[in-house]
Amino acid sequence: MMKIGEYNTLRILRDTEPGLFLGDSDGNEVLLPNRYVPEVFDINDELNVFIYLDNEERIIATTDKPYITVGEFSLLRCNEVTKHGAFLDFGLVKELFCPFKEQVFPMKAGGWYLVRCYLDEFSERLVASSKTNKFLSNTKLSVTQFDEVDIIISHPSELGMNVIVNNIHSGLIYSDNIYQDLSVGDKLKGTVKKIRPGNKIDISIGKVGYRNIEPNAALILEALNANSKHIALNDKSSPEAIKNKLQMSKKNFKKAIGSLYKQKLIAIKSDGIHLI
Repeated sequence: MMKIGEYNTLRILRDTEPGLFLGDSDGNEVLLPNRYVPEVFDINDELNVFIYLDNEERIIATTDKPYITVGEFSLLRCNEVTKHGAFLDFGLVKELFCPFKEQVFPMKAGGWYLVRCYLDEFSERLVASSKTNKFLSNTKLSVTQFDEVDIIISHPSELGMNVIVNNIHSGLIYSDNIYQDLSVGDKLKGTVKKIRPGNKIDISIGKVGYRNIEPNAALILEALNANSKHIALNDKSSPEAIKNKLQMSKKNFKKAIGSLYKQKLIAIKSDGIHLI
């Protein structure tokens, strides 16, 4: 069965005037218009194509890569707002429709919005929603403490930054754990730092605890090599100075230089750390 809004691997059935007809194992067919036909092909070759409905509501295949597929979240630009809703650029000839009822705040042309793409069951159209929270659930968690996860920056709060975890859960990065500029829609790797009562997920960018020593140690070594083997920071430096210079907390900095010192890779002196 062909899946609308997703990539499908289909077999070339025949070459016609409007393009190639592709088919799946269930006997379903779809047209790949001439503009997307590869220069070299043979009948029965397999192609990986994206399936969606074109402007005339016909099922169509394309080799273009959309910015978002069904079930994914992405930051998209609004091209136009009409009496029907907003139309977003998602990398294809046809735009992605976001009805007014699926907008947290009224969208404006030229604005960028974090949305989720889903398939409307009745029309089989791809639709966007900026009401991302309704697609997330922490009722039954699929992650545990110290798991590495994929995160998407969702929106700021008084406590820090809300994030989407593995496309299915909501999480939070506290302000005191943010050591780099973050923007809505950024996609990063993170770690489950803690799971609090109510299945609330605390996220840390990078790795947590003892697992955080080696990556930060490597970052410090890179900084030393880039600064003539000396950084004017040591364990007496202020958290602000460390954050400004290395984008890490003082706690993680002390762990990292402690590890490097034990390995006899650095010397810790009153004027800072030196690469040996």
